[in-house]
Amino acid sequence: MTVPHPAVLTGEDVFRIHWVLGTDRLLAVCHCTAEREFEDPVELWDWLLGHPDDHRPGAVVPV
Repeated sequence: MTVPHPAVLTGEDVFRIHWVLGTDRLLAVCHCTAEREFEDPVELWDWLLGHPDDHRPGAVVPV
C-alpha cells in the first residue's frame, strides 16, 4: 500500500525554504514568488516576514 502525497499548500501564509544542495545556503521563496538565497536563517526569516519590502516576483537576488 502506498501513501498518497499531501496536497501542496498555497496562499499568502505559505513560505518555502529550500536547502541549496552542496552548500550552506538556503533559498527562501515568498508567496509572491520572489526568491533569495541566504546563509543566515535569521536574515532569511526577516526577509520573508518583511514582505513586500525588496521582493521582486520571480527574481533571484544573491546575498
